[in-house]
Amino acid sequence: MTAKRRAPAMPDPAAAEADPWQRLRRFTRARIALGRTGHSQPTDAVLAFGLAHAQARDAVHLALQVDAVATALDAAGLPHLAVHSAAPDREHYLRRPDLGRRLDDASRARLDAARPPQAPDVVFVIADGLSALATQRHALPLLQAARQRLPHGWQIGPVVVAEQSRVALGDEIGERLGARQVVMLIGERPGLSSPDSLGIYLTHAPRVGRTDAERNCISNVRPEGLSYVQAAERLVFLLCGAAALGRSGVDLKDDSAPALSAGSAEATPPMR
Repeated sequence: MTAKRRAPAMPDPAAAEADPWQRLRRFTRARIALGRTGHSQPTDAVLAFGLAHAQARDAVHLALQVDAVATALDAAGLPHLAVHSAAPDREHYLRRPDLGRRLDDASRARLDAARPPQAPDVVFVIADGLSALATQRHALPLLQAARQRLPHGWQIGPVVVAEQSRVALGDEIGERLGARQVVMLIGERPGLSSPDSLGIYLTHAPRVGRTDAERNCISNVRPEGLSYVQAAERLVFLLCGAAALGRSGVDLKDDSAPALSAGSAEATPPMR
């Protein structure tokens, strides 16, 4: 008689080793551990990529709702005015970055007429940049958080709402308003996991011709990235540092993280 063959034991699913990549996905929105179907990605991963790409494209072309921003600024009690770059529309803005760095003639005249008699310590610019969606969602909450943390006695100029704007447009805005410092709150170039990321650019003694090396940047401001409170504390730390140093950019080091986490009274300006 031939011996009966014993059927192979089925693997215990509970004993199978978990894929470590799946655990890592809890800590990032980056496209890792997508899996595969044969030699291709799973259908849901392909569809999610297509959706993210469409959201990024939409964010680039979405127009800033200037009236809604103005209404929110009125509700917050913040004086404001609207300006426009020399790029007449989105097509010119995307094809001609240089036009987005300079104001049109009407905006120059508007800013000259609104120049305060006393130089503001800081002027905030709310700009569409490459993601008006980010500006619409995050600029005002961030501005409010920063205002609460500015040193007592600092003069804030009128908030400027800028359309078809590049970062360097803040230089001309700050110069025409006579500001000691200008802060651009501007939509960053959308990524495939972050179509609404806001950037902050600080320039001391703004004037036309400033270079990127003369600015400080704080990026990825959004609920999934740097929170409003964290960004505001870092921004005010840099504003105070630039005022004391007399310049911004590569000479102004952002070592706010250890200082703020330690609760240093010197690093944290008094609340207004």
